[in-house]
Amino acid sequence: MVRIALLTVSDRAARGEYEDLSGPAIAAWLGRAVTSPHEILTQVVPDGVDSVGGELVRLCDEERVDLILTTGGTGPSPRDLTPEAMKVVLEKELPGFGELMRRISLEKVPTAILSRQTAGTRGSTLIVNLPGKPASIAVCLDAVFPAIPYCLDLIGAGRIETDPAVCQAFRPA
Repeated sequence: MVRIALLTVSDRAARGEYEDLSGPAIAAWLGRAVTSPHEILTQVVPDGVDSVGGELVRLCDEERVDLILTTGGTGPSPRDLTPEAMKVVLEKELPGFGELMRRISLEKVPTAILSRQTAGTRGSTLIVNLPGKPASIAVCLDAVFPAIPYCLDLIGAGRIETDPAVCQAFRPA
């Protein structure tokens, strides 16, 4: 069974000042797209290199999840430090994910240029940074998820199958 972690990065959500809408938006998208058996773990952490990096390491090294989808902390404000935490944690960066998310998001809003999403691997875990707004999450997952199942295959993670009506996963013949 594939293990997927959803990591919401937000000071206010971590303090309980508002409800996390981003993590549930990712879970709902996955519920429509992923057809293979999977387990979803959810966690909310405050912004910061140590808090985000520490949780990413725990999820990769201790929980041994196959895929981590983060949401939040990728903008230009002072507390947006998810990309900095990623740099500390990643073994291999996969910048194409962030490039595609910015390109596709720019078709919707001009502020997508401010995004600093990235992706990469740590061991046999793929980590992908998503934006924090639920509508933007769906746009980005629609764009990048077709490559995720094959990436998981390549790094030795669990196998994900998708509903082609929602997400046409690409695996070379």
